[in-house]
Amino acid sequence: MERVTITIDADLLAFVDTLSATKGYGSRSEAIRDILRKAARTERQADPEAPCFATLAYVYDHETRDLARRLTNQQHDHHDLSIATLHVHLDRHECLEVAVLRGTSGAVQSFADGVISQRGVRHGQLHLLPGAPDAAHGHEHGHEHGPGHAHSHAHDD
Repeated sequence: MERVTITIDADLLAFVDTLSATKGYGSRSEAIRDILRKAARTERQADPEAPCFATLAYVYDHETRDLARRLTNQQHDHHDLSIATLHVHLDRHECLEVAVLRGTSGAVQSFADGVISQRGVRHGQLHLLPGAPDAAHGHEHGHEHGPGHAHSHAHDD
């Protein structure tokens, strides 16, 4: 690891110290490294072709006319992005879904925008994580009742 010296004003230093205490960092250095990692991740994700993993969490009113069908169609139309989906009944009217996604940040963002903008979706949050496809880990899935399919898995760098 390289050692660098920086000069920052008192307000920024107070922020770093507060962040360190609040988040439980062992040092100012670790807090600053984490801030820089987040900035680097944001920069990489600005490229719509950058590979990523993501979670899309959203709450919706399942009684909104045709919403469940529209959301299911969205997911089927973008099945290549979907890894898994968790569905939770929050109460008589609201459901929470969490979709785990993999693809380019542009495709994932477009999918998330399409879901979150549906009438009846009350809250939505997309969380992107950097990832890179690893062709060396590609393999084929077979099925006893029909042909399989080949694909690669993505790995976080």
